[in-house]
Amino acid sequence: MACGKRVAAGSGAWICSADECGQAFRAHKATTWAPRGMTPVVKVTAKGTVRVSVAGLCCYRPGHRSRLIYRTLLYRGRKGEPKGFREPGLISLLDAAHQQLSGPIVLIWDRLSLHKTPEIRTAFARRRWLRVYELPAYAPELNPVEKVWSTMKRSLANHGLRTATALAAAVKNRLKRMQYRHDLADAYLAGTGLSPPAPARP
Repeated sequence: MACGKRVAAGSGAWICSADECGQAFRAHKATTWAPRGMTPVVKVTAKGTVRVSVAGLCCYRPGHRSRLIYRTLLYRGRKGEPKGFREPGLISLLDAAHQQLSGPIVLIWDRLSLHKTPEIRTAFARRRWLRVYELPAYAPELNPVEKVWSTMKRSLANHGLRTATALAAAVKNRLKRMQYRHDLADAYLAGTGLSPPAPARP
């Protein structure tokens, strides 16, 4: 992480922390209100294999507002559908981030085997605007995107979503809200040891 910060400072690059997660129908439990003596019941469906996969980037650069950039992928359990993000999806996300941020990127992510495939390594070698650093093993506290997922999942607690379309819409809705809450991204990034960004600039 420290090496990535030095490289980013020297090149004027964005530091982008990346991670992936998934959300299924099974609702997360959370406290709620109910009349005295009545246990609250939330009807959910845990049937099927529907899943919304999300790949996201928390982007940091001093003097600029923090950014949350993400892509979603809906798996309905149909034959031939990808169950999660593979190399083309991750590469496409990084290309889109590079275009949106208009600058070089220092990518920081975990040691997932998908991040080390020949296709990923070849694609990264062709992108001169990209430098990649791996997090230490078992260090979720150093990745601000982990906190994005935690916030998203807490906001979906006790929601009885019953269709794939509703699940995908709910995930996108929560993430879209967080995109406009730059203070959240700032806090998540500061929690990893980065200094809070200077006053935002468009």
